[in-house]
Amino acid sequence: MAQGYVVLGADHAGYPLKERISAALHEQGYECEDVGTHSTESCDYPEFASRACRRVLEREVPGILICGSGLGMSMSANRFSGIRAALCGTEYAAKMARGHNDANVLCLGARIIGEDLAWAIVEAFLGTGFQGGRHAKRVELMDSLGSS
Repeated sequence: MAQGYVVLGADHAGYPLKERISAALHEQGYECEDVGTHSTESCDYPEFASRACRRVLEREVPGILICGSGLGMSMSANRFSGIRAALCGTEYAAKMARGHNDANVLCLGARIIGEDLAWAIVEAFLGTGFQGGRHAKRVELMDSLGSS
């Protein structure tokens, strides 16, 4: 039985880490949708952020985006209404992003963190649920910012 469904996307700098995370997720029983890129050939991260975010919104599942720093992917992803992308460099940040901010996209910087830390962050992100309560109002306020 599958653990869940995750959308993955990366640019050329994030491609090797995306492949490793995808393999680890499959080992854990996750079903992964990989929207690219599929090589280390230079490409434009906004294209892959867009593909992934559209799928996250359509399927209402979490996404993971990876580029060199994580910054370009997070900035691109947060342009989409309904996406709450969090660039995380620690397990704690990933837990807070999910638990307090109901983040639905995790962004990682492949040139900043190592594989072991990246995997620990992914596990923390996917293993943490939204706490709701007082945080729900704040998420609603965040989501309304773009519509004013």
